Amino acid sequence: MARSSEDAGLRGRAAIVGLGERRPTKSPEGRTPLGLVAEAAIEALADAGLGPADVDGIVVCPAMMQYSMLWPSVVAEHLGLSPSYLDLVDLGGASACAMVARAATAVATGRARTVLCVSGDTWDPRGMYLKPPPLVSPLRDFTIPYGAAGANADYAMAARLHMARFGTTERQLAKIVADQRRSAQSNPLALFHGKPATVDDVLASPVVADPLHLLEIVMPCSGAEAVVVTTPERARDLRHAPALVLGFGEHLDPDPFQRPDLLVTPVVESARRAFAMAGVSPAEVGFAELYDCYSIAVLIEIEDAGFCPKGEGGRFVESHDLGFDGDFPLNTHGGMLSFGQPGLGGGMTLVVEAARQAMGRAGERQVRRPEIGFVHGNGGTFTEECSLVLGASS
Repeated sequence: MARSSEDAGLRGRAAIVGLGERRPTKSPEGRTPLGLVAEAAIEALADAGLGPADVDGIVVCPAMMQYSMLWPSVVAEHLGLSPSYLDLVDLGGASACAMVARAATAVATGRARTVLCVSGDTWDPRGMYLKPPPLVSPLRDFTIPYGAAGANADYAMAARLHMARFGTTERQLAKIVADQRRSAQSNPLALFHGKPATVDDVLASPVVADPLHLLEIVMPCSGAEAVVVTTPERARDLRHAPALVLGFGEHLDPDPFQRPDLLVTPVVESARRAFAMAGVSPAEVGFAELYDCYSIAVLIEIEDAGFCPKGEGGRFVESHDLGFDGDFPLNTHGGMLSFGQPGLGGGMTLVVEAARQAMGRAGERQVRRPEIGFVHGNGGTFTEECSLVLGASS
């Protein structure tokens, strides 16, 4: 791909230098989102060799959509921070990638020198259903009455349409899950570590929303993750070789059921922008961390990000080894399908893993080509999309 001038001035002007990650759990036992977030933040700062006094920016996302008003100041006060740059990002599953994009922009433009990005959640099966509905909700008023009553049904509809139009098979979708589960066996933090699953195991799990099986649907849990973003110049004096933020892009299409084609998503534009800023092409990517709330989400993201033509996703995943040691390493920590999804913080698990790989710190599951990594966050049913391109510093 020819290098583009689109936002090229931000390319490589920020770097991830510290990582924090809590072990996901299905039994939080009285833990709070604030407590988990604080633990991940302290770990990320310590990992970078920094302390609270070094932080002059903070970016957060709501915890399970229960905390939005004053949440940045609550987190900052709890951590003893007095930042000059604060941001709250609420793009659903795209929030984590968008948090890093905003932090990178703040660092590159001089609004802040060191920005803490932190997200986390505690899982309550009652959760969002206990809250009153929003006063204004196009989803509630114009979509749900016609039968699309939740994410399971929405993504199942996309999967069935992809099968009907392109001949995609259930085994191809199940292979995504099985390959990621294999990578999770090399990640002691993953919820499904020590619990391998084959394609046949995935297909033998109960059908939740035809054609999607239980193991193709993300596992909600409690957890928290954080990254520290600063300048490449400052990174030279810190503990680890950084992961450079080479490019990012966002795009929104509010209602998937009003688009001309349900299977052509805003990922096309967010990925295009990210690759253009980074000055690289999909062919140069050595590993990918793609938002995997459902198996079909991964397949469509592969297509729309440009790793294969539209409609070829099923054959692509069938013909490639998606394990961390394969020829197309995908969701190398196990993905949310095997690692777990701590609410709206789930996307940050992908960012942390991508940075870890680009920094050369993935240990047993280190990919062979860590120079360029692609990360994608998906909010809603392919509604709010954000893509990142990370690069190794040497």
